[in-house]
Amino acid sequence: MVEVVLFHHAQGLTPGVLAFADALRAAGHAVRTPDLFEGRVFGSLRDGMAYVEKVGFGEVVERGVRAAERLPQDGVVYAGLSLGVLPAQKLAQTRTGARGALLVDACVPPEEFGTPWPAGVPVRVHAKDADPLVAEDLAAARALVAEADDAELCLYPGDQHLFMDSSLPSYDPEAAGLLTARVVEFLGRLDPR
Repeated sequence: MVEVVLFHHAQGLTPGVLAFADALRAAGHAVRTPDLFEGRVFGSLRDGMAYVEKVGFGEVVERGVRAAERLPQDGVVYAGLSLGVLPAQKLAQTRTGARGALLVDACVPPEEFGTPWPAGVPVRVHAKDADPLVAEDLAAARALVAEADDAELCLYPGDQHLFMDSSLPSYDPEAAGLLTARVVEFLGRLDPR
């Protein structure tokens, strides 16, 4: 069993995010889903981003960091979906003992958090190859994959953002199924049993 902290995207802790977490639980992993929006769920990405801009990106990231403080420091995989990549990537890069990182629909340059990618921390980045919202992030993802000693960029055909969220119109069942299978395989490799 691997301990996973899954940070939601800008529409909040949607039923689709919870379903993705449940799929990882069904594969035998412990998955926590902190609510960075204090119960708010938004019907559109635009509304969710308006909320993020109101409270501040820094505050959203710090909510994620605070949520992780209640967890053991060693052996956690930090996972983020779009906006949730920010706290996930920060924790994977700066909190000692991370077991791995899963970044979906976003990636920021490692220098954003003031430190290079830590040696021995595997990372997987997943995104649609023509998603306009991750176009700039793909350069950061490629740089991260080149820098990290165990990294992979998995691209899926299409332009849907949040393609893994089964509760949204952007859901792509085929790509989401492949993503889930790849994530389960990744977590299986990290399982100390």
